[in-house]
Formats: sequence, structure tokens, C-alpha cells
Amino acid sequence: MVTIGVVEALRRYPVKSMLGEGLSECEVGERGVAGDRVLALLDRETGQVASAKNPRWWRELLGFRAAGAEAGAWITCPDGKPLWSGDADIDEAVSGRLGRRVSLIDTPPAGATLRRSVPEEVLSSGVEADVRYTESEFGRAAPAGTFFDFAPLHLLATTTLAGIARLGGPGEGEAERYRPNLVIRTEEGGPFAENAWVGRELLVGADLRLRIVVPTPRCVVPTLAHGELPGNTEALRVPARYNRVEPLPGLGLLPCVGAYAQVLRPGRVRRSDPVSLV
Repeated sequence: MVTIGVVEALRRYPVKSMLGEGLSECEVGERGVAGDRVLALLDRETGQVASAKNPRWWRELLGFRAAGAEAGAWITCPDGKPLWSGDADIDEAVSGRLGRRVSLIDTPPAGATLRRSVPEEVLSSGVEADVRYTESEFGRAAPAGTFFDFAPLHLLATTTLAGIARLGGPGEGEAERYRPNLVIRTEEGGPFAENAWVGRELLVGADLRLRIVVPTPRCVVPTLAHGELPGNTEALRVPARYNRVEPLPGLGLLPCVGAYAQVLRPGRVRRSDPVSLV
């Protein structure tokens, strides 16, 4: 094994497409970080799960922040109003703030799909434009019944964040734009170091063992305003210029930042835990 760095940050996002929270330690199982993406909003009109990947309708979700709790989640609205996920009027409260009728759900409906606006068209036409989108199933590399886009864990190296900043993208302190679960501080590999991890295994701390499955294709979400962080189109333009790879056969070359992982052996993870390539 070769130690490549340490865990710098742990994050989870209890409600899909809302801002999340930092953790000092957490349990990680086959469903990823405990409490991650356990809830989502269902659009009552379309039957689609709400996702900021469709920014024309759902970019305002990135103004809400969710924090996990034992029996649900606290949701802080953009105006600072706290909401409890178990409140009887939670659907109406969130619907009123979003301007669309939604329901807070804990299981994807049968046949649920994810709509992803074509990023290049959003960049050229703006977030209000009616652009084309692709549609895919939830979590093809995750356990059934979860809200993950693809796999249950997303990893990001600090050298990648530093490289994006050096190439003209957002600063290193804006990791939340890319919504990682584990930020790994490493001095080796340079920008987009995660590409070289694909197909290999990582040991995190004493027990957690991961398989790195694919580079993470980026949608328009990193370019959007995240709470107090303003919008920044270079968050996507930089990887589009410098790191186009094919995450899966047949998908073509896509801008990628970070890597998706599956859990081979669960474990508890803490900040500063060592990370090793197996």
C-alpha cells in the first residue's frame, strides 16, 4: 500500500440538491456516508425528483441548507427560517418558497429518473433558458432505493481544487461546489489526480475500503450560486478545457472533476485519517 494523503474534510447532503454540512467523523457503509441523500423533493406536477442539474427549475435548491438528525433533517431556508423534515406542513412550507408543488420523500418512486440539462447549452444560453436535457436512472452503481446520481461516494483531491484555481477556476475553499463526500489532502498527482485512482482500491483510516469506479462527469451545478458563493461558470469551463475523459464506454469525452466510489468494506472515518492506494 502507498499512503497518498489524509482526509481533509467529510461532507454529507441529507436532502438531494440542497447544501450540506461538514462532519468531524462519520460511519460509511454500502449506502455511503450515514445520513447522506436520505431525502429528496418530488415535483408533484411532473413526478420527477428535483435536482439542480435542471437549473431552470431547481437552482434555488442550492440556497437551502440541510443538516442531518437522528430521525430526519433540519432544513434552513434562504431567509434563515428553520424547518423540520417531520413537520406536518413541511411540503407546503418548501413548496411556498420554491414556487412549485413538491413533496419531501425518503424513497425514489418506481422508475424515477434524473434529468440533466446539457451543460454546454446552459453555459451558452443561461440558467433561465429552456435547453435540452438527458435522462438517466438513479444510482446505477449504488444500492437500490437511493437518491445518488451514480455511486454512493464522491471523492475529491486538494491538488485538483488547487489546479482548477490555478487554471482560472474557483478557489480551493469552494470544494462544496463539487459536492464531495471526502476531500483528500494529497501533494501528489497534480490536478485531476483522481483519474489515476479509477479501477483501484483505497483504504481510508483503519477499516473503510473503497473501489474507485469512474471519474465524476460534471454538470452545470458547480457553476451555480451555492448559498453565499456566487455563480462561477469557470467551475465547469476549466475542466472542460483541461480534463475531458470518457467515464464509461459510449459516453464520449466529458469534463470530469473527482471520482465516484463504491464501498467494499464499511468503516468509521475521521478527519486526518490516512488514505492509501491498495
